[in-house]
Amino acid sequence: MRGSCERSGEDEEQKEEAMAACGRLSGVPEAEQGPEANWDSDLETEGTNGLGELVRDTLYLRSCRAHSVVPISCFLRQGSAQELNLRHRGLGPQGARALASSLSSNPYVKRLDLRDNGLCGVGAEALAGALSKSSSIHDVDLSENQLGVAGAQALCAALTVNQAMRKMQLSGNGLEEQAAQHLAELLLAHTDLKSLDLSYNQLNDQAGETLGPALAENTGLTELNVSWNHLRGPGAVAFARGLEANIFLKVLDISYNGFGDPGASAVGEALKANNVLEELNMSNNRISAMGALSLGLGLRVNQTLRILVVSRNPMRSEGCFGLLKSVQDNPASALELLDFSDIQVNAEFDGLASSVKGILPELCIKTGACRVEYKKELLPVFRSALPASVPK
Repeated sequence: MRGSCERSGEDEEQKEEAMAACGRLSGVPEAEQGPEANWDSDLETEGTNGLGELVRDTLYLRSCRAHSVVPISCFLRQGSAQELNLRHRGLGPQGARALASSLSSNPYVKRLDLRDNGLCGVGAEALAGALSKSSSIHDVDLSENQLGVAGAQALCAALTVNQAMRKMQLSGNGLEEQAAQHLAELLLAHTDLKSLDLSYNQLNDQAGETLGPALAENTGLTELNVSWNHLRGPGAVAFARGLEANIFLKVLDISYNGFGDPGASAVGEALKANNVLEELNMSNNRISAMGALSLGLGLRVNQTLRILVVSRNPMRSEGCFGLLKSVQDNPASALELLDFSDIQVNAEFDGLASSVKGILPELCIKTGACRVEYKKELLPVFRSALPASVPK
């Protein structure tokens, strides 16, 4: 993370471009600062859209002066593009404040990428005000910005007011159990949010106990990524019980947590009842052979799961054999990829795999010794979580 919560400057080229733009645009509304005839000629050429962009840029430049920050030149070149990519720009809280004043009235931007800008809670609060008013922005990446609980609270409150958001990425923001309450309220109130990324945070077992019931009641989310957190113990079980009651989620990544055998057993119970989930990543979750057998009870009856990743778990060949045997016992299984990467399997497992392939010829069984090619397209939230050796 590049981040202190202080403003960092732009490179020299960006400074020159931005200050040149200041000279061109800062006087648009004030006739005394430039020949009026020249501006009239420009506006006649550019039309209504050009006028809107000039007004937007002028507002942004004035806001930059007010907050003593260097304008971002690529924002001034944005025009009517639908994606605004300002990742790694060192905006800081003040830069976010300057940008927010222009975003709230910008009718063009649909996707906003502000990853790794050191926004902190203060910057998030400023952006939240803009997002609560925007009717066009529906996809936002605020990952790696040290937002903390204050930033999470402001953003969740803003999205509760504005239902236009469809995808939100909050990865790597130091979100802990205090932030989980605000996230739970968002899941309950926002029925149009389809994708949420909470990976690489510090959500613990208490957070799992808070998020689980909200997940059970959520009526819109289809993709959820909570990988690389601290969900374990009772929190992992509570979260899995939320999955059992959910009827909308299709893609779930809970890899690199600490679900362990109790969590795996709870997920197995959830898979018995859940008839919607299609992709599940449980890699590196401390699941032993016993936990794998409990998980397999769900696979024995589930008819919708297409992809299951359980790589890097200490389940040994015995656990892998148990999971595969459950799939064999389920003629209605929809599984297309079963990933046991980095788990050593024996000849007995290989024999069972050959038998299962006879029943389910479309099933790809991936082990450390068997590098199969899986050609199905994976949904966005799942792609980055799979091991690099799995074709995308």
